[in-house]
Amino acid sequence: MALIGMRDVCWGFGGAPLLENINLQIEKGQRIGLLGRNGVGKSSLLKLLSKDMRPDSGEVWRSQGVTVAELRQDVPGDFGGTVFDVVALGFGAKGKTLAKYRQVCARLALPANKESENLNKKHDALQHELVADGGWDLMPAIENVLSRNRLEAEAGFAQLSAGMKRRVLFAKALVSKPDLLLLDEPTNHLDIDAIIWMEDFIRQQVTTLVFVTHDRLFLKKVANRIVEIDRGRLTVYDCNYDTYLKRRDDALNTETRQNGLFDKKLAKEEGWIRQGIKARRTRNEGRVRALVRLREAYRARRKKLGSVRLQVQEAEKSGRLVIEAQGVCQSYNGAMLIKDFSGLIMRGDKVGIIGPNGVGKTTLLKLLLKQQAPDSGHVRHGTHFEMVYFDQLRAQLDEQKTVSENIAEGNDYIIFNGQKRHVISYLKDFLFSAERCRTPLQVLSGGEKNRLLLAKLFTRPANVMVLDEPTNDLDVETLALLEEMLFDYQGTLLLVSHDRSFLNNVVTSTIVFEGYGQVVAYAGGYDDWVAQRPVETKVAAGVKKSGAQKTPKPKKKVPRKLGFNEKNELIDLPKTIETLEAEQGELYAAMSEPLFYQKKKETISATKARLDEVTKTIEIAYARWETLEKIANN
Repeated sequence: MALIGMRDVCWGFGGAPLLENINLQIEKGQRIGLLGRNGVGKSSLLKLLSKDMRPDSGEVWRSQGVTVAELRQDVPGDFGGTVFDVVALGFGAKGKTLAKYRQVCARLALPANKESENLNKKHDALQHELVADGGWDLMPAIENVLSRNRLEAEAGFAQLSAGMKRRVLFAKALVSKPDLLLLDEPTNHLDIDAIIWMEDFIRQQVTTLVFVTHDRLFLKKVANRIVEIDRGRLTVYDCNYDTYLKRRDDALNTETRQNGLFDKKLAKEEGWIRQGIKARRTRNEGRVRALVRLREAYRARRKKLGSVRLQVQEAEKSGRLVIEAQGVCQSYNGAMLIKDFSGLIMRGDKVGIIGPNGVGKTTLLKLLLKQQAPDSGHVRHGTHFEMVYFDQLRAQLDEQKTVSENIAEGNDYIIFNGQKRHVISYLKDFLFSAERCRTPLQVLSGGEKNRLLLAKLFTRPANVMVLDEPTNDLDVETLALLEEMLFDYQGTLLLVSHDRSFLNNVVTSTIVFEGYGQVVAYAGGYDDWVAQRPVETKVAAGVKKSGAQKTPKPKKKVPRKLGFNEKNELIDLPKTIETLEAEQGELYAAMSEPLFYQKKKETISATKARLDEVTKTIEIAYARWETLEKIANN
């Protein structure tokens, strides 16, 4: 039986509805990839499923007792407190009470002051409320999801990076173990390691979900069903992503042929009706009525959205040498970000920059572009260096201006490749209608904003293009077209991206952050780097004392099987974890007692130490469980 569904749902604002007579059923075990161009209503459909929005007509229904949780595309700005507090909100009102209780306990642990009496009253009231509504039972589940998502409970949410915030919000959506999980661009702001971790986690732990993503490799590995939104309608493909691509192309070819036959018949009937007086005296009135119906059908037919037409204004060729770095070092707060980096970037090179969030990729860009001076070493640019810079934060766009004002800055025309061009005509190449061009930027979707920033950059002549995370929020079709344009681009490209497919299809070399300030250049894209990167130890890599590296002979990979002891360990681990989590719950309950912090200092320290030990042991046990399950499922 379906968990949730839509029946004849319509939704939209002005003109043709974004979603028109939608019918959809989601059953347990389906991992649905939701596809469609930017602005067609993917996020809106998720909000309808979560009941954050109501349809204009039709019905969104759920089976009795079905629970739904969601991860939205943007990080909310109103979340404060610790990571624990945010994740606890996944339990609704009970979780909020628990978070407040912990906050009060933390304040009571401080030296006594004027508000201590009020805090004690709040403490007792919240404790009574948690006992009454079963709020204490939530603690093990929250600790469990924090451990499995490798999150620090006491870290301040506001101080985290965008990628870590997404990870916390993912844990918040998971904590209540919903029947259906809704994810809107879950990989945004995550680095490659985090994306791979999320892929594995979802495949092992999440049964049913609907997700929107621009990451094609993530889509291939997670989705077992594809639902596409096109011109207000849903098409369901019960297959994986690769099979969907073939079936969609076949469907579009069939549609094109059918439309051609329809148009030919309409043209024939229009010619007949215009034959004159003689034809009018003898014509069949039924044929006239049929022609009226043909006209109505033609007007009602919604044309497929065209493709983005990407074209760059190329400036005068740069010199053969574009950027030279010698002995560049850069530190931050005492930590070495970049240590003794040297390299040459020549005209026509397309260089991908890879590394975890916060490692220093944007800093390296600024150093290479001479926007920041290194601590030591130097950077030199070649002749005729003209650059455009795609900033992932879109700082070059003004939220208060309209789409066209952001491009032409008050003018009606731009100069493109030496020719005068109306801004509306230019923006149509990027799929902005005349009406959309007059829309304030703040109402656009994330993908539309990224498309607009590309349009703005391409109005400027450049022979060096710097793109910092350009793929976020772009739909799959636009990504493919951007790849083609960059592949044909005659200038030099510096690209920061966590999109593995995009890197493989665009770059000719990579610069990779490998830890401890080591920044190393490799030939090829992401897969080429994975094949070339060194293993963890020099012995495994075959490095001689002289420093010369020999190539190890490839060995045929044989799937490893669980040994006898490992099989028993896999059987026992759930019970072990259950025992540990029970002890963890008891320790939390003990520390929550009003008089706990009045006990001897040694007792308080011992209890906290034991809690830390148990929490760490649980984390190790879960990691071991996942490892053994992977081996068992090979």
